[in-house]
Amino acid sequence: MKWLREYLTRLKSPEPPREAEERESESLRELLKRVRKIEISTRKAVTEVFAGEYHSVFKGRGIEFLEVREYYPGDEVRTIDWNVTARIGSPFVKVFAEERELTVMILVDASSSLRFGTVSKIKAELAAELSALFAFSAIKNNDRVGLIIFTDRIERYLPPRKGSQNGLRLIREILGFKPERKATDLGLALDFLFRVQRRKAVVFLISDFLAEGYEEKLKVARKRYDLIALSLNDPREKEIPSLGLVELEDVETGETMLVDSGDPLVREHFAQAFAGKRKKQADTFRKAEVDSIQIYTGENYEPSLVRFFKERERRVGR
Repeated sequence: MKWLREYLTRLKSPEPPREAEERESESLRELLKRVRKIEISTRKAVTEVFAGEYHSVFKGRGIEFLEVREYYPGDEVRTIDWNVTARIGSPFVKVFAEERELTVMILVDASSSLRFGTVSKIKAELAAELSALFAFSAIKNNDRVGLIIFTDRIERYLPPRKGSQNGLRLIREILGFKPERKATDLGLALDFLFRVQRRKAVVFLISDFLAEGYEEKLKVARKRYDLIALSLNDPREKEIPSLGLVELEDVETGETMLVDSGDPLVREHFAQAFAGKRKKQADTFRKAEVDSIQIYTGENYEPSLVRFFKERERRVGR
C-alpha cells in the first residue's frame, strides 16, 4: 500500500501524529474491504458470465491479417475476400492470426460529477466495479491492462501490465484515489492515450460524458483503437422529484441555482434538458462510429453488458 501512504503524506493535518496514523490505518482497512468486496463480486461475474463474451468479441476471429488463400469447403463465408475473388475468378478467403496478447486500456473519469448518486451507489463506485470487471476479464485471458484516471488533467497513469496483482492495484487506485481537480476534459485524456498507447488496443472509456469539445478526438480514437464508451447515469439526472424549493449545485463549477421542484414546468424542463444532453451524446457516438452503452447506478449491469457484447459480436462478425 505504499502508493496510498505516499498520497496520504501529502495531506497536511492538524491532528497529532498518533491520531492521524490511527485514522490512516482505519482508512486503509476500509479501503481493503471495499477492494475485496469488488474483487469477489467481479471475479464471480467474470467466471460465470462475462469472460466468454470478452473472448468472443475481442479474440474470436483475431485482429491481425496474415494472407489470403484459396477457399476450401468448410471455410466461413464471411472470411471471403471478394476483391481478390473477383480479380482471380475463384474464391479466396482472408486468413487471420488470433492475437495471443491484447492490450486493454481503461480510462476512468474522476471529475466531481462522478461523485453523484441517489440509489445504492455513486457513479464513481459504479466506474470502479466496471473497471474491475474489464480488468479481471483481460487478466483471465492473459492480456495486459493499463489505467488512466483523468479530470481536466491526467491524475494517474498505470502502464499496461499482466497479472492479478496488477488488476488489484488498478482497483485500489480507483477506489482510494482523491482527484486534485473537479472539471472534465475528455479530449485531454484521449490526447494522453494517443501518446502512451501507439499500438492497437481495446479501450474502455468510462465517464458520464458531460464534457464538451471531445468529439473530434473521439473519431481519431475510434480509428486507432477498439473503443467502447460506457456512459454512467443516475435516475435523478433524468427526473427531479417534487420536493419544493431546492438548491442545485454544479459540482464541477460550484455554480448554484434555487429551483421550485414542485413546479411541473420545472420538472418538465429538467427532464427535457437531460433528454437533450443524452441525444447529443448519442449523436456524437453515432457520428464517431463508437460503440456505447448506457448504465445506471443501482441496476444490475451484467445482463445489459452481456446483451451489448453479444449484439456487438454478431454485428462485427457479419
